[in-house]
Amino acid sequence: MQPLIDNARLFGQRPEEFAGLAEGQSPEVLFITCADSRVVPALITGARPGQLFELRTAGNIVPPYTSEHPTSEAATIEYAVEVLGVSDIVVCGHSHCGAVGALVRGDDLTAVPAVRDWLAHAADEPKCSDPTDPTVAEAVQNHVLTQLLRLRSYACIEQRLQSGQLRLHGWYYEVHTGAVREHRAETDTFEAL
Repeated sequence: MQPLIDNARLFGQRPEEFAGLAEGQSPEVLFITCADSRVVPALITGARPGQLFELRTAGNIVPPYTSEHPTSEAATIEYAVEVLGVSDIVVCGHSHCGAVGALVRGDDLTAVPAVRDWLAHAADEPKCSDPTDPTVAEAVQNHVLTQLLRLRSYACIEQRLQSGQLRLHGWYYEVHTGAVREHRAETDTFEAL
């Protein structure tokens, strides 16, 4: 913890670098990714403060939209689209994902009931031809595509997509190499950016 505290002390000694941020935010991208500590959106993209609006959930899950029981995730998505007017949304899954791996392997999650119940929002179990693959690459990539489809069930997303004001992107990040791949609809494959 101490190195983090030391950096935070130094970070606050450069107020001139951040003064403009007090005027508001206007990010162009909503970046939805896993809460995994190995996935750092600003590091992956090179974004500076104010450039990315982030939504981090266990397993980068986008829950079903329901107005009867709003979720923090739905509120974040709606705010990014309706208030901030982001033009792009990235759903970024990653290799070695514990959440997707648990789904694929059918892990017993009774000891962590909140995790178990959250993962139920993932929709179908991600397709995976080799559940013993520690990277769970195939499953994560299929999971990303499922979350992109889930986003389309949000009225604000579908409206912006139809008007051409919004684009959706599916990314796959390899924690062990740093490589990023994007889903290409024309080939239905994840290829290097």
